Amino acid sequence: MRSVRGALLLLVLLLTACTSAEPELDLDLTPEQLDWVGQQIFQNECSGRLACLVHWNDGEAFPSLGIGHFIWYPAGVDDRFVESFPALVAFMDSRSVNLPGWLKNLEPFDAPWPDRASFLAAQEAGEVTSLRQFLGETRGEQVAFIFERAKASLVHIVAAAPESRRDQLLRNLEALAATPGGVYALMDYVNFKGEGLSPDETYQGEGWGLLQVLLAMPQDPDLTALAAFRQGAAEVLTRRADHAERAIERERWLPGWLARLETYREPEGI
Repeated sequence: MRSVRGALLLLVLLLTACTSAEPELDLDLTPEQLDWVGQQIFQNECSGRLACLVHWNDGEAFPSLGIGHFIWYPAGVDDRFVESFPALVAFMDSRSVNLPGWLKNLEPFDAPWPDRASFLAAQEAGEVTSLRQFLGETRGEQVAFIFERAKASLVHIVAAAPESRRDQLLRNLEALAATPGGVYALMDYVNFKGEGLSPDETYQGEGWGLLQVLLAMPQDPDLTALAAFRQGAAEVLTRRADHAERAIERERWLPGWLARLETYREPEGI
């Protein structure tokens, strides 16, 4: 139930965005710009290290995989975060990407390591090494998935905004979508912290996804859209850390999150 839920949520976004009656929004990048975004996300999540493509963070109940550190839950784990790795695999399978045999035939589709200790003990096992190689070879497909997920999410995010603030949110989105740096920020943030549409992804009733950031962007004419986005995202992520029960979010994770926001800049030369 848990694995299917996360995959279905993302696939529904991908399949229904183009049929919605809400205002049409789109993202557009050249192949060179999309490659730049993929490199940025890989750097953000893995510091460009191939070993980090199959990873299990200290303090988490699940491994994080690929350039976007897509979440994959083991059997019996039902955390609050939207699971994204099953949807990535379904996306690549739909594009006829050659999946590792064990991954394609895995049933149920749960991470094969029950906990972090088991994962660390299996670093030289065939599943870990083949998965790391596969994810290293398919970085282009992974950024394509992130791109399609971000595009598909926009219409749903607009629809979920309070009606009184929908026009403002739409203007913020349009301004961000007009530049490669803005598209990068939208793509990375959706992959990094989600759309902000899941009621499970909240602390004390407050979400931290793209919807919440767009609503938090200051309406200051002296700020560029990207500067306003960075400021709104910093406010939302700081609030999340303040509301978190675990001190690790405030003491270790928040500084890294805020540093990541500083990469939301316009690229040079592309």
